[in-house]
Amino acid sequence: MRIDGILGVGEKNGRRSTINTARNKQKWLSRKEKWLVVLGVILHAVYMLSIFDIYFKTPIVHGMEPVPPRFAAPAKRLVLLVADGLRADKFYEPDSEGGYRAPFLRSIIRKKGRWGVSHARPPTESRPGHVAIIAGFYEDPSAVTKGWKANPVEFDSVFNQSRHIFSYGSPDIVPIFCSALPHSTWNSYPHEFEDFATDASFLDEWSFDQFQNLLNSSTKDPKLKQLLEQDKLVVFLHLLGCDSNGHAHKPFSSIYLNNVKVVDKIAEKVYNLMQDYYKDNQTAYIFTADHGMSDKGSHGDGHPTNTDTPLVVWGAGVGDPLPISRSDHHENTARFIDDHLHDTETPTEWGLSGMTRFDINQADIAPLMSTLLGLPCPVNSVGNLPLQYMNLNKAEEVEAVLANTKQILNQFLQKSQLKQSTSLYIKPFKPLASYSSLLRQIEHLISLKEYETAMKLSEQLRSLALQGLHYFQTYDWLMLMTVITLGYVGWMIYVILHVLQSYTSLPAIIFRKEQVPNPISTVKVHLLGGLLMGIACTLLLVEKSPPLYHAYVVMTMFLWTQIFSEYQFLKALCRYLCGRANDYYLKLIASGVFSVIILELLVKSFTDRKLYTWCFLTAGVAVPFYLYRSLPVRSGIPIFVWLACWILSIFTLMPPQIPENTLLVVAGAVMIITIGIVLRHVELRAKDNRYWLSLIAQDSRKLKFPFLFHLQILLVGVASLMVWLSTTHRTEKRELLVLHQLVNWFIAGFSMILPLFSATGLLSRLTSIFLGVAPPFLLLSIGYEAVFYGALSLALIAWILAENAYLHINKFRSSTPVKSMEDDNRCLELSDMRIPLTFMVFFNIAFFGTGNFASIASFEISSVYRFITIFSPFLMAALLIFKLLIPFILVICAFSAITKLVQVPLLGCYFLVILCSDVMTIHFFFLVRNKGSWMEIGNSISHFGIMSAQVVFVLMLFAVTSVFTKDIQVRSDQQFSRKKK
Repeated sequence: MRIDGILGVGEKNGRRSTINTARNKQKWLSRKEKWLVVLGVILHAVYMLSIFDIYFKTPIVHGMEPVPPRFAAPAKRLVLLVADGLRADKFYEPDSEGGYRAPFLRSIIRKKGRWGVSHARPPTESRPGHVAIIAGFYEDPSAVTKGWKANPVEFDSVFNQSRHIFSYGSPDIVPIFCSALPHSTWNSYPHEFEDFATDASFLDEWSFDQFQNLLNSSTKDPKLKQLLEQDKLVVFLHLLGCDSNGHAHKPFSSIYLNNVKVVDKIAEKVYNLMQDYYKDNQTAYIFTADHGMSDKGSHGDGHPTNTDTPLVVWGAGVGDPLPISRSDHHENTARFIDDHLHDTETPTEWGLSGMTRFDINQADIAPLMSTLLGLPCPVNSVGNLPLQYMNLNKAEEVEAVLANTKQILNQFLQKSQLKQSTSLYIKPFKPLASYSSLLRQIEHLISLKEYETAMKLSEQLRSLALQGLHYFQTYDWLMLMTVITLGYVGWMIYVILHVLQSYTSLPAIIFRKEQVPNPISTVKVHLLGGLLMGIACTLLLVEKSPPLYHAYVVMTMFLWTQIFSEYQFLKALCRYLCGRANDYYLKLIASGVFSVIILELLVKSFTDRKLYTWCFLTAGVAVPFYLYRSLPVRSGIPIFVWLACWILSIFTLMPPQIPENTLLVVAGAVMIITIGIVLRHVELRAKDNRYWLSLIAQDSRKLKFPFLFHLQILLVGVASLMVWLSTTHRTEKRELLVLHQLVNWFIAGFSMILPLFSATGLLSRLTSIFLGVAPPFLLLSIGYEAVFYGALSLALIAWILAENAYLHINKFRSSTPVKSMEDDNRCLELSDMRIPLTFMVFFNIAFFGTGNFASIASFEISSVYRFITIFSPFLMAALLIFKLLIPFILVICAFSAITKLVQVPLLGCYFLVILCSDVMTIHFFFLVRNKGSWMEIGNSISHFGIMSAQVVFVLMLFAVTSVFTKDIQVRSDQQFSRKKK
């Protein structure tokens, strides 16, 4: 029987190299791997930046001319009332007594105006919501570079186009639109007014009072009076009360629901104030909200409670109420920006079933305001004018839609022109190739008064212009994503080639003696690759592409040049593979498919932690079943593996936000001590058990420091005592003594260095590491994560025992030795792929076993209070990160020990780990989102970033843990045989 290499290659040839050649090869391999690691770090850093060039480029362009409508303005002024955080259902539905919370606005709906639901697009936050209402476009994805706190690019708005804007409200909203406008009068209350402990409806009253004082003071100020009598005026009142009360008290609370009544009364007072002041019926009014509010008192995602906001429009230029019998909707299969269907049935409890409801997208409000005032639509707007809210004749309707269409078309033409000016070749957007003739046709139809046909063509042209905007926004996506994907694929192929050439028996098998690589041919490949890189960079330079575009292309072409430089090895490999039997291909394909399935499940686990529960439940059955068929029952290994896997499976069912529970921390300490004592007992009593002997020290009775184990057990016990003592002081609001903090620091630091003095046997050293990092983890724990530490350790022990059993089973079944390398490690086999795959599973459960590593905010800051009570963000963050790293340290130490146990090269397995992580990285690359809530977008970026950084992260952890694991020794077969004699 023959033992296979990583591709099933058996040992046929003896060792051919001399000792000097072997040493030279080791030096060459060391240099190559250092270079390969550096290349991997640079590549992943550069490719990580690519998502900002692909997904997060601003859609805003400048240089377009405004397009004013060619008819008289229906209104001289407009009042915009935005109730921040007001849900549509809470606005329209009746209260507990059967009455309605907004009687004034309901009377407007029935007698004077039109109504509907405005659909917001995630992220449903205040700034992007107001930008959509006032400027007509949705969240600029490049705002991620500003931490979502500001729009990074200047944009046009209705306020910009107005003659003057009067605005009062929140300091977080009003200055965004008014601070840079010379034709603005505005004010905002100080941030200190936003107190969540109080009823925030007074903030809404403040905004109204400011505007009322403005009108009152105009009687004594002729300049202000003259300013107020101009046309094209906008009054904007930002009413923050519902948002603040929703966050503090939830949207079903009496305070929030009462705030709905407050904003209704403010709308009534504003209406009466304006009517009394102007007496000309030339004012238009719009009441809406920027976003809703979830039942939990939050917002941001795409849930209907967050995206559905009320919309009531009345006044000059607005149509009268329509009975439901006159409703005529055509696009009943279309969807709004939040993916909700048109013609959604109005809930009967709203009491408005007899009135026609007109739903629109939030960005459609901006062109509505502009058209009512006779202003050009904001030049960056992508909103469609909602004619159903307006009272215009047929000619004016066509002119209004045509102005809206031209404004969007101008954005398309500007983007097209910018792309043409920097491109040697551009693929135009064919549907708009003849846009000018279409415009002339529309103008001709208007002159012939064929308004219906002109309207259809205008709406068709507007739809095509919006599609064209998306076309040029994503124009470079195909090129960039292709380059990046080819780069990742090239990197993975290059890593595979390196592993095959350096850590398997393949080179000795597939190359004949006369097949010596030709260095001249390799030079030719590199010269050709360099020439192609130069040509590509020249083309990118001519097209004025960003510098990172050059980096993406050069990195990808460089990798593929390196791959093709190994064409002789590839040719020999292909020739060898062609001569293999069908069962070999089935084995290879099955291994590849199984690996991909495991990695894809790990990708899914980033959003569904429960997958780890099913993973370990399955492993707890499958692995023991395999071992049970080959091991004697008295070994106890199958039962132990089953219990360890099933215990660990519990933790990913628990909430990621860890509730504080000191008893669980103490229970975790008891569990850790128990595990340590059992492992010590096994080490001393293993004797001649063939399934344990290779794990223990060569002479467990002659340890370097015989009392080290007892000291470590004592430190774990003292740490649990300090946890209880420190928590008691805090719950009783007693100051934590400096002495307590010093003891905690000493225990954590001292226990970490003790494993260095333990015996070098695999089980001895790992037990010491397990006990050594336990005290700092316990001192930083607040709940069930202390028990998770013990459960993870049990599962890692089970992994080691399973690998040791698998090793002995294979040695018993096989009589053919595995080919060895110069450093006494054996060559990698295809079956060894299980080791990096298992490592990936454990590494990821260390990420998500007790929380979401992608967000440090998901971990409780109170876990650092036993070390420091004075606020120090950097030290607290460092302690928190250290706590998160401890499970990774255990996993890395177990992984390093297993590579020594099964005698496979650690660096070879490291490259296979990077290969696995890059399969996941490619998947996350395509899962990056630039739409949705900020949390959803941020998580998609952090998931991609975490996997991209693993090439560095894992290597750093290897370097740190090597201090503990480099001395680990395992018993060889010869030592075991001598003992048997």
